[in-house]
Amino acid sequence: MVKLWLYIILWTKKRVQKGTLPLQYGIHLQLGMNKIYLRKHFNLYSMKNIIILLFAVIFIQSSTDVVYGQSNGKGVEHIKVFYEPGMYAGWPANHGIWTWNNEILIGFVEASYKSTNRGLHTYDVSTAKNKYARSLNGGATWKITDAYEIGQKAWGHDNNIPPKEAIKPILMAEPIEDFTDPGFLLTFLRHNNNDGPSHYYYSSDKGTSWKGAFEFPNLGTPGIANRTDYIVDGKQSLSVFVTTAKSNKKEGRVALVRTNNGGLAWELVSWITPEHGGFDIMPSSIRISETELLTTIRTRTEDGLDLICSYRSNDNGKTWRRLKDPAPYTGSAGSPPALIKLKDGRLALGYIYRSKYGSRVHVRFSKDNGETWDDEITLRSGDGANRDAGYPKITQRSDGKLVLVYYWNNVLNENAEPYRYIAATIFDPAEFE
Repeated sequence: MVKLWLYIILWTKKRVQKGTLPLQYGIHLQLGMNKIYLRKHFNLYSMKNIIILLFAVIFIQSSTDVVYGQSNGKGVEHIKVFYEPGMYAGWPANHGIWTWNNEILIGFVEASYKSTNRGLHTYDVSTAKNKYARSLNGGATWKITDAYEIGQKAWGHDNNIPPKEAIKPILMAEPIEDFTDPGFLLTFLRHNNNDGPSHYYYSSDKGTSWKGAFEFPNLGTPGIANRTDYIVDGKQSLSVFVTTAKSNKKEGRVALVRTNNGGLAWELVSWITPEHGGFDIMPSSIRISETELLTTIRTRTEDGLDLICSYRSNDNGKTWRRLKDPAPYTGSAGSPPALIKLKDGRLALGYIYRSKYGSRVHVRFSKDNGETWDDEITLRSGDGANRDAGYPKITQRSDGKLVLVYYWNNVLNENAEPYRYIAATIFDPAEFE
């Protein structure tokens, strides 16, 4: 086996040097369920190269008993949360997810489909509006509500409310009474992905109605362009993991912000990530104990490698230590993380591997609070999703099953409709112990 891998490495190196095999970040073959994935941009220019590579892959698969993380026989269920012909739905990770036993609420963006839109996302930006999907039966069925109709009336990125109908965010004048109330929710919106500004809403009735919009301060940073990632610490105290602009006003860097008076005032507690040539954005975080915090972060290096990194604090957010990367490669354009602490004590991290050749839905588990992570498990693949997919959020039902919500498509399949939709994968983490 070692000799064979050395042969593949040398074969690849020669062809890269000859210019017949353009390759970024190397080859990574994932085997399992008779599927072959070529990670990053992997272009072959001759049938000879294809035959040699496939022969090597077949030999490797016949020589190993390892199966890399397919959900084979594990009772994984995929459902559509929201799908409508002619419409585009996306980006749950830009919003929040909340659960009360089997009741689940998730935010997303809905817009008209537009195949000629420049860039990756095939939607009419001018029609984009925020929506909420609510399930009362653990994710089996969902009801959709327009965010404007329940109180979210300020303009924001991908929430294009006409100027005559939009309100302007204001400063909060009275504190939020009780963050620990079971009906309390908080959600953030931003004006752009770089330097914001950001505003927020809160609900005291499980998202049936919302109060706001309220201005969120920049706190001396170059600007805050925030999604929703917060931890309730007490009746009047709450920690928010924010994405700020770098000194060049571009995304992004992650910091911890906290209020101790119901949201009237906020303080910048600490910077979590250093500034670098890439970005760190869209954290997903949990509290491990009274003094321990863990955050996972969508990262892109200066040379374009997309991954998920993680940081841990043992002093309630004052200082941070970088851990081993939970997902060292997340494909083309990368994935936000979806982190949760399970009832059995483990951690689960959901994310999407994005590829124009076929995106995949993954999960990893940790038994030591994020110090190390088990092998990648593939929950969904091979059903024709291009790389305009992902942005997951995750929650756990009362029966222990996990509900991973993201946006998806099947456009790589022949004769498939081109529309993006909100999907959910429901699975039992006990099956992967």
